[in-house]
Amino acid sequence: MPDTRTGGKTSGKTGGRRRAVVVTALGCGQIIAWGSTYYLTAVLAGPIVEDTGWPAGWVVGALSIGLLISGLVSPRVGHLIDRHGGRPVLSGSALLLAGGLLTLGLAPSLPVFVAGWIVIGVGMGMGLYDPAFSALGRIYGTDARAAITMVTLYGGFASTVCWPFSAFLVETVGWRGTCLTYAAIALAVLLPLYWFGMPREARRVDDAPSADGSAPVRGRVRPDQRVAFVLLAAGFTIAAMIMTVLAVHLLTLLQAQGLTLAAAVALGTLLGPAQVGARILEAAFGRNRHPIWSLLVSTLLVLVGIFMLIGAPGIAAAGIVLYGAGSGIRSIARGTVPLALFGREGYAILMGKLSLPTLVAQAASPMVGALLIEAFGSGGTLLALAVAAAFNTVLVLMLFPIAFRSEAGAPAP
Repeated sequence: MPDTRTGGKTSGKTGGRRRAVVVTALGCGQIIAWGSTYYLTAVLAGPIVEDTGWPAGWVVGALSIGLLISGLVSPRVGHLIDRHGGRPVLSGSALLLAGGLLTLGLAPSLPVFVAGWIVIGVGMGMGLYDPAFSALGRIYGTDARAAITMVTLYGGFASTVCWPFSAFLVETVGWRGTCLTYAAIALAVLLPLYWFGMPREARRVDDAPSADGSAPVRGRVRPDQRVAFVLLAAGFTIAAMIMTVLAVHLLTLLQAQGLTLAAAVALGTLLGPAQVGARILEAAFGRNRHPIWSLLVSTLLVLVGIFMLIGAPGIAAAGIVLYGAGSGIRSIARGTVPLALFGREGYAILMGKLSLPTLVAQAASPMVGALLIEAFGSGGTLLALAVAAAFNTVLVLMLFPIAFRSEAGAPAP
């Protein structure tokens, strides 16, 4: 399709792809992308350490390095999606994930293994939720909310699908064969999903200069939007830290509360269904409300869920379900709230800027969680997370007048 140059505005054409095709391609792609990266270490760390003798801290920490890299490249990824659309960027992520996984599977030494995670980190920065949301925002504009919700419904099954599949592969072909298999899947499945499932969009050209001759900067936060941007970035960052600490250390925290390993694992399996169930409810009942309400419900559920984990072991299951529900809704709000507050123009660039502190925080969170547990124990760590969740709730409440003033068309303060 030839470029459409219309004074900086992107052509409305999207290659004739039906929305169901786009959402299915992106959703299935998210299952593969998350399962072969973020959720990979949980299954492979033990076999890798046992086979190679590499330090466990480095094997697990390599994922943190990948997350850090993904955060650092996110602003640039936002610019690329804003200019070229999601199809080439997401397809590039599939190639990078394949290359990184191939490097892991063939790594003769720990430095090469870490280098593989650096490549994967770039691929994650180009291909996980935030780039997918940015691509949908560029295609559908303010109508992207339903598509974003559906993609997160698919993504919620990443651990459910890929953890058992990874465990089967480890038993069958070893950890190296598992990495090589995922590399082949990235090339044979993920790349075609993105290349043929995503529409080919017109390249955006530079915006026309304004009356004073200066060129406008897309994605720049206007003075009247700065408060909203800071509140949103801070809230997303705190939420990411809370959820990553719990994702990495949940079993340890539950066992310290008096549960057996088997009981802790059984409770942990409630997270996935709770996330998906909450996303279904959000799609059914939240689509006609401003997405700031979904963000508030998410933060409150996380807060209440963590407080219930501090209490008696008998209510831990309810706490896990509430926390998982809040986590699931937050994934939707992460894409829909910025779109509602800041609009379609430059949305991909703003998403890249919001991703940077969030992903850097996620990279540091496993170590932060370990230090908290060592210093304050399980109860103290959960209390610290609850305090952080309470502060996050305050930040969301501060966004409410801004959100509704923006919806009414008045300038934000």
